[in-house]
Amino acid sequence: MTSQNITWSRVGLPRRAFLKGATALGLASVAGLSLPRGARAEGGTLKTRTYADIRSMDPAFSQGVVDEEIHAAIYNKLIQYKPGREWGWQLDAAAMVEQADDTHINFALRDDIGFTGGFGAMTAEDVKFSFERIIDDALESTNKPDWGPLDHVEVTGERTGTIVLKNAFQPLWNITLPYIAGNIVSKAAFEQAGGKIDTQPVATSGPYLHAGWEPKQKTTLKRNPDWKGEAPAYDEIQIFHIDDEKAAEIAFEAGEIDFTRVSLDSVERLKSAPIEGATLDEYPSLYYAWVGMNLDNPKLANIKLRQAIQYAIDVPSIMAGAYFGAAEPSTGIIAPGLAGHREASMTGAAADLEKAQALMAESGETNVSLTMDILNKSANVTAAQIIQANLAAIGITLEIKLNEGATFWELGSNEGLELVLNRFSMTPDPYYATSWFIAEQAGIWNWERFRNEEFDQLHIAAQSEADQAKRAEMYVRMQNLMEESGAYKFITHESTPVIYRNTVAPALRPDGLPLYRYFGAA
Repeated sequence: MTSQNITWSRVGLPRRAFLKGATALGLASVAGLSLPRGARAEGGTLKTRTYADIRSMDPAFSQGVVDEEIHAAIYNKLIQYKPGREWGWQLDAAAMVEQADDTHINFALRDDIGFTGGFGAMTAEDVKFSFERIIDDALESTNKPDWGPLDHVEVTGERTGTIVLKNAFQPLWNITLPYIAGNIVSKAAFEQAGGKIDTQPVATSGPYLHAGWEPKQKTTLKRNPDWKGEAPAYDEIQIFHIDDEKAAEIAFEAGEIDFTRVSLDSVERLKSAPIEGATLDEYPSLYYAWVGMNLDNPKLANIKLRQAIQYAIDVPSIMAGAYFGAAEPSTGIIAPGLAGHREASMTGAAADLEKAQALMAESGETNVSLTMDILNKSANVTAAQIIQANLAAIGITLEIKLNEGATFWELGSNEGLELVLNRFSMTPDPYYATSWFIAEQAGIWNWERFRNEEFDQLHIAAQSEADQAKRAEMYVRMQNLMEESGAYKFITHESTPVIYRNTVAPALRPDGLPLYRYFGAA
């Protein structure tokens, strides 16, 4: 099986200026952190930033890319994403992996990978345990959708086996194997720990070890002395939890971190006056941001009211005010370049105030007062204020509720949720986007409680559809169904500008997200 590639053009590779006059004191006041000055890649330590705190070191319960950035460094998969501007994969724990037919994938493990803590060599039994536990109903893994139609893993030898699917599964090579659900853990270690773990790994195998976690502060990785593969570049990687890009920019300018994503409103400034010893790169993004409405909340039961909200929100104003023109409006949850991307949304990007007012009149609703929860970041606050003004124009009073990271990501289970400005990470296959909006995800990742039988049926059918044109049509239809429900107003896929010191050779996915195990010293 060869990897399928999606190519994006490089947006730009200039060396850019950064904020002037920032200080470590400024960072401390903005982010609540105290970082040692001069913390650079020198001396074998790389200091980077992540936008949220870790949630779980168990691949069955990982909360997305923030956890996976660490998982990918401390665990092994059969295959890993290949760094670069083109989506693809490369062998990791597998010495060989091949698709024998639509439902059988044969693999052979390398013979030089072992688990820490005295748990021995990685075997096919570990692979079987790692994959099958995620689909075990008793475990209730939040990442079960990633494994789609997995039936079982057949062990054929100490280090050989066959992954057996119930039906063909197109996302296997783009999502399942190289991402969260593909991480291989030690069967013996997990069974000894009671079958699952939280934020503390019990046995790892990758080039780095999980050396420490300071909640809401940082995660530390250290070189694994027993790793037999290509040696990692750094003795230590410190990943600081800094919610806001602005605070991260201050940290970078103060010399506290070596790599970070930057805010979109800083891009033009960074292009105007290059800073010595730093490089800014721009990448397309697969993230998707939207306004969601809780269909189970009685205050939002009226579809005409929801539709009025959809037509009242002016996305171009949000792009100008919150993203400073550095991002484009989105048409759905599937980004350009992926199968199923829509050319246009049904409610449009620009507000249609006349239609919104007419829908409000049809709804019969008066004196409407709603709340919208947001993650407390500068771009979100600005976007929310614009939405607040948009809705005021049709007689809706909107209260903005700010949430810090830990609080915000628990909102999905809040039955009283009304509106939410949300943003999910993504992988290079549309299946990953639609997985979180099926009925069984209601109240978990499906915060809108959107339930649609046709959507769920299409989600299953599209998994195995080999005709790419037909598959794309299915995903377009699914996004139409989401929008027709009145529960969604799509905002943007953003973009991913990152800055790093010229002492660092970053290894990034085509969407600009880091693959720390492959980072090098320039």
